[in-house]
Amino acid sequence: MRHKDDAVRVVAAGVAMTATVPYLTLKLLWLTGSEVGVRDPGALDGLWTLNLLTFGMDAIALALTLAFVRPWGRRAAAGLVAFPMWVATGLLGTILVAVPADLLSSLVLGPEHRPPGQHADDGLAGWVFALVYGGFGVQGIALITAFVLYARRRWAGLLRARIGDLPDSPTRNVQRALAAVAAPVALGVAAARAYWAAGGTVGLPLRWADDRGRSIATMEAVTAAMAVVAAAALLVLAFRIGPGRRLRVPLTAAWIGAGSLFGWGGYQLVAFGTSTTVPDLPGAVPGLMVLVQAGQFSAGLLMLAAGAIALTEWGAHHHPADVESPG
Repeated sequence: MRHKDDAVRVVAAGVAMTATVPYLTLKLLWLTGSEVGVRDPGALDGLWTLNLLTFGMDAIALALTLAFVRPWGRRAAAGLVAFPMWVATGLLGTILVAVPADLLSSLVLGPEHRPPGQHADDGLAGWVFALVYGGFGVQGIALITAFVLYARRRWAGLLRARIGDLPDSPTRNVQRALAAVAAPVALGVAAARAYWAAGGTVGLPLRWADDRGRSIATMEAVTAAMAVVAAAALLVLAFRIGPGRRLRVPLTAAWIGAGSLFGWGGYQLVAFGTSTTVPDLPGAVPGLMVLVQAGQFSAGLLMLAAGAIALTEWGAHHHPADVESPG
């Protein structure tokens, strides 16, 4: 069984590495001044910083795949592996939910020809979005598969534990306080995203309000669902609800949901803040979008703090043999 898992992990890592190449190549071309895949020469204006950021993020994902298959990967500090993978899971996991949902809506309601996040006037060729989101889909499945098999080996004890096994320590009240703040913020974000998914336009940029496709609505709905899942899972963990239940179910839900909040909230704040072509906002509640993005990022950050405290204490209270599987 171990040999089979190792083989699958190596193959998944190889697929994930291959899937990053087209995206990294495209970003590198844009960073060096190329306009390949650009229909509107002004489409890349003001996006150099954002392109550099996304290039760096995918380069980190490439490095993660090596950590999952090389011996030094199991010796690396847990945080150096867990944090970037947490963000990657949130970003890619959201896409892995949104893209099939968007395709399903196209089958039922007819094609719209807009991948999640694309607006009609983005000025990029259609194949760019097929390459980017197709690559993200393959990369997401492969990278997450490799990580799951890596985690099953490195943190086997944690994944076998039950909620009641979490240490009862002085920081438990801190964890609960963080959860008590993060959960309502996440639910507020979910309410706003659900409102926009249902067709509401208050607080949206004017061009988004005037040009909202189903793909945008799908992404908003998935983000709202991620926020609800993250809030519920965090409360279960922080308040030890159902102590006899397996820890891995709420832990996985919190991992994906909180990663989505933090990753997409942070990305959208940077994208909105660095763009030189940010459209005007409607007069009613003009700062609502930025407020929601900031709340999304903040909720994810608070969840990160609560999780880091809990998992650090777990490691301190358990012998390495109880945390990692042998071999």
